[in-house]
Amino acid sequence: MKQLLVLAGAAALTYAAPAYAKPDHAKGGPHAQHVNGPVGYGAGGCPPGLAKKNNGCLPPGQAKKLYSVGQRFPTGYGYPWQYNQIPYDLRTQYGFDQRYNYYYGDGYLYRVDPATMLISQVVNAILR
Repeated sequence: MKQLLVLAGAAALTYAAPAYAKPDHAKGGPHAQHVNGPVGYGAGGCPPGLAKKNNGCLPPGQAKKLYSVGQRFPTGYGYPWQYNQIPYDLRTQYGFDQRYNYYYGDGYLYRVDPATMLISQVVNAILR
């Protein structure tokens, strides 16, 4: 009797195993690329909940890590940029000045006061 129960349990698990397979994994999942663009999720493959936040599809934990105006700019973060490296359109649109230091990191351009190292302006700019 014990052997029959063990055999029946093993048979049930064997037949139930294919039910755990997810068919869209074989197709590349929700971020799969299609001829006409991304398939699944909202625009550009971003989940609808993150697309509503207008923060570049960043998860909440990542968005909190960004630096904001008034904070001290951490040493070693981002890449230093010379004033002349910044595209002319951005310099005129945001009123950048040669007296400040500029750093680029994670898609943001930071204007930093060289004396205090406090961030005075943050611009969302994909430059590379």
